[in-house]
Amino acid sequence: MQLRHEPVALVLSRQNLPTIDRTEFASASGTAQGAYVLAGTAGSPDVVLLGTGSEVSLCLEARAALAGQGIQARVVSIPSWELFERQDEVYRDSVLPPSVTARVAVEQASTFGWERYTGRLGATVGMTSFGASAPLAALKQKFGFTVEHVVAVALAQVRQARASRIGKENR
Repeated sequence: MQLRHEPVALVLSRQNLPTIDRTEFASASGTAQGAYVLAGTAGSPDVVLLGTGSEVSLCLEARAALAGQGIQARVVSIPSWELFERQDEVYRDSVLPPSVTARVAVEQASTFGWERYTGRLGATVGMTSFGASAPLAALKQKFGFTVEHVVAVALAQVRQARASRIGKENR
C-alpha cells in the first residue's frame, strides 16, 4: 500500500439526515474514487441525479418518486470532485455515461462548477443568491430543495433529452 500525504477531512452535519441503508444501496467504498453509483438501474438510466453530501438523500427520495412515474434514475454520490477527476476516463464514463444527457446536480450551495458533470444541457438545483435566514424547512422550500422540485427538474431533463434524440433521428 502506497502512503499518500494529502489533506483529509471528516465533514459532519447538524441536519437530521437519514442513514443510507447499504444493504439496499451501494457501499461507500466508491468514495475512494471521488464519485460512485449509489443507486442505479438495470440498464441505461433515463436521468442521472448527482449530489455531494446532505443532498444525496434528497436525490434518493427523488429517484424513488421518479420510479413511481416509470423514470429510471441513477443516483451518483460525488464526495470529491478532485478524486473523481483523477480517475481514468473509463471509470468516469461508467459513473456518468456520456450517452445520458439528462442530468441534475443538487447542491445546497453555489451552482458554480457543476456544469462539468451535468454538461451544457443539464440542470443544477442550487443556490444562486447569498442565502437567507429562516428555519431549514422554509429555506429548503424557498430554494427548491424538495423532492417535488428535483423530480420536476429531472422530468424536464428527460423530456429535453428525448426530444433531442428524436430530433437527431429525424435528420
